[in-house]
Amino acid sequence: MSEKQKEPVVNWDLTCLYSSMDDPQIDADIEKCINLMKSFFTLKGQLKEKLADALEVYTELEKVETRLGVYAYLQFSTHVDDPKTMQLRGKISEKLSAAGAEYMNYFNHEVVQLTDAEYASLLASGGIVAHHKPMLDDIRAAAQFLLPEGVEQSLALRSPFGSGEWDEFCDEMESDLEIKISGKSHTLTEALHVLSDSDDSKEREKALKAVNSTLGKQYVKFRARALNMLMGEKAVDDKQRGYAKPISSRNFSSKVDDATVDALHDAVRTKGAEECQRFYKLKFALLGKKGAQSWAHRNANMPFASKEYVSWDDTKKVVLDAYRSFSPKLADLIETIFANNWVDVHPYKGKSGGAYNYSGVYTDGIRSFNFLNHQGSVRDVMTAAHELGHGVHGMLAGEAQGPIMWHAPMVYAETASIFGEMVTFEHMLKGIDDDQERLALLMGKLDDFMNTVVRQINFSVFEQTIHDMRSNGKLSVEDFNKVWMDTTVEFYGEDGDIFKYKDMEYLWCYVGHFMSPFYVYAYAFGELFTQSLFAVRDNFGEMFEPMYLDLLRKGGTEGAVDLMKPFGLDPNDPNFWLNGIACSATKWLDEAEVIAKRLNLV
Repeated sequence: MSEKQKEPVVNWDLTCLYSSMDDPQIDADIEKCINLMKSFFTLKGQLKEKLADALEVYTELEKVETRLGVYAYLQFSTHVDDPKTMQLRGKISEKLSAAGAEYMNYFNHEVVQLTDAEYASLLASGGIVAHHKPMLDDIRAAAQFLLPEGVEQSLALRSPFGSGEWDEFCDEMESDLEIKISGKSHTLTEALHVLSDSDDSKEREKALKAVNSTLGKQYVKFRARALNMLMGEKAVDDKQRGYAKPISSRNFSSKVDDATVDALHDAVRTKGAEECQRFYKLKFALLGKKGAQSWAHRNANMPFASKEYVSWDDTKKVVLDAYRSFSPKLADLIETIFANNWVDVHPYKGKSGGAYNYSGVYTDGIRSFNFLNHQGSVRDVMTAAHELGHGVHGMLAGEAQGPIMWHAPMVYAETASIFGEMVTFEHMLKGIDDDQERLALLMGKLDDFMNTVVRQINFSVFEQTIHDMRSNGKLSVEDFNKVWMDTTVEFYGEDGDIFKYKDMEYLWCYVGHFMSPFYVYAYAFGELFTQSLFAVRDNFGEMFEPMYLDLLRKGGTEGAVDLMKPFGLDPNDPNFWLNGIACSATKWLDEAEVIAKRLNLV
C-alpha cells in the first residue's frame, strides 16, 4: 500500500469503560469512589490493627478511580476541541481530589507513625499487608519530605486548580494552531511530521520556519506563563519539603539517587554529545549536503530509505512477528490488545499529538490502551513497538502487583517499551541483506537514539537551568529562548559547525513534558538502562526471557539497582551509562560508517 488515504482510520473502543460521556454510570462511579473514601476514613486512628482493611478499601477504590480517570483522559486526547471532554475531566478531578483530601490524607502520616515493632507485626500477618510492603516501605522512607497532615490536605484540595489546568489550557491552544506551509494549513502534529518526514529539503525548511513563527506569534507567551507558574509553585513546595534541588523529588519518587542521575547526564553530555555530532556529520554527508545545515534537516530521511507507506496492518504484523521471535507470551498480550480494539491509530482533527500507553487494573480485569498518530513511516512502526511494550509491561505488572503497585517508576517505566523497539529493530535488521537497506535502517535507529538520549538530556539540562533561574524571579520569553539555544549548542555544536540555528528559538514551547518537571530524562535513562540489559541477553541463553518477564512483573516494587542485580549490572557505576552508549550508538555508527564507505557514499 502506498497511499495513506486508502487506509481506514482505526479508533479504539471505549465502551468497555462507559457507553458515552453521558453514561449515568460515570456519576455512579464518582459517588462510589467518594463512599469508598469515606469507608477508608472510618479506619483513621486504627491502622495498628486494621491496616489490612484499609488496603482492601484502597485497592477497590483504585480500580474504580482508574476507570474514571482513564476514560476521561482518553476522551480528551481524541476530542481536545470538545468542551465536554474538559468538563468531564474537570468534574472527575475536582470531586475526587476534594474527597481524597478530606478522607484519604491521613494514611501516609499514620503509616509513618507506626513504630518499627508495630510495622513488623503487621507485615508478619502476611496477606495484603505483606504484599504491599514495597509501597509501605516507600511511604515510610518518604517521611523526611512529608508536611503536616493539615498542610498536605490543603495542598491536595488545591491540586485540581494548579499546573494541570495550565497544561490543559496549553493543549487546547496547541490544538487550535493553524500552521501554513506552502499555502496549505496543518495542525502542529501534521506540520512536525512534514518537518521530520518530508523528502523535500525546501519543504522541511519552510515547515521549520512556519512552526517556529506560529509558535512565536500565537503560543509562546502562554507556555512561558504556564512554566513560570509551575516552576514557582514547585520551588516553594521543594523548599518546604526539604529537597536538595529541583530534580531531587523526581529522583526520589523514581527510586534513584541524585548521583546516579548526574552520572547519566555526564555520560550523555560527554560521550553522547560526541557520538551525536559524529552521527550528524555522517548523516549530512549521506544526504549529499556540505557545510552547516538547517535544523530542519536534523530528522531528514535517508535518500535511499524506503518511501513506501507502511500500513497499520503491516505494522501490526512486523511488531507481532518481532515480539514473538523473542517471547510468545509478550506477543499473545499484544494480540489481546488488538483483539479488544484498545488502539487509536491515525491522526485526525481534534486528536492531540504524540503517542502513549495507558494501562490500568479495573474491577473486571486489566486493560491497556494505546494512543498513536500513525502516518506510515518506519519510525511509526517503531513507535507502535514502543507503546505496545508499555502495554505488555502494564499487563504483566498489573496481574502480578495489583492496582496500587503495578506502575514502574518513571525512569525504568521505559524499559519494556525500548526493549520492544530493540526487538523489532533487530528483527527487521536480520531480514535485510542489502547494504543500502541496512544502512537506511541503521541511520533511522541512530536518529531515534539521538532523539531519545541526547535530545532528551538536552531537554533535561534546559529544564534544570530554567528551574535554577526561576529562583531569581520570572523568566521572560527571551530568557527561555537563550537557555534553549545555549543548551542546544552544548550538545550539537557551535552555530555554523554542524547546524545553523535559524528559525528554532521558540521550539522549546511545544515540549509538553516540561509541564511534568524532570520527566524528560526518563527516556535517556530507560534507553541506556535497556541497551545495557539488551547487550547481556546472550550471556543468559534461554534463561533471559523468563528473567526479563520477571523484571517486568516487578512493577513499582523495586528500584533500578535491584532490578539489574540478577543481570550483573549496576546503574550506580558511571561506566554503566557509558557502556550503554558504546553497545548501541557507537556500535551502530561503526557499522554505518563501514557500509557507507563500502558503497562509496562518503
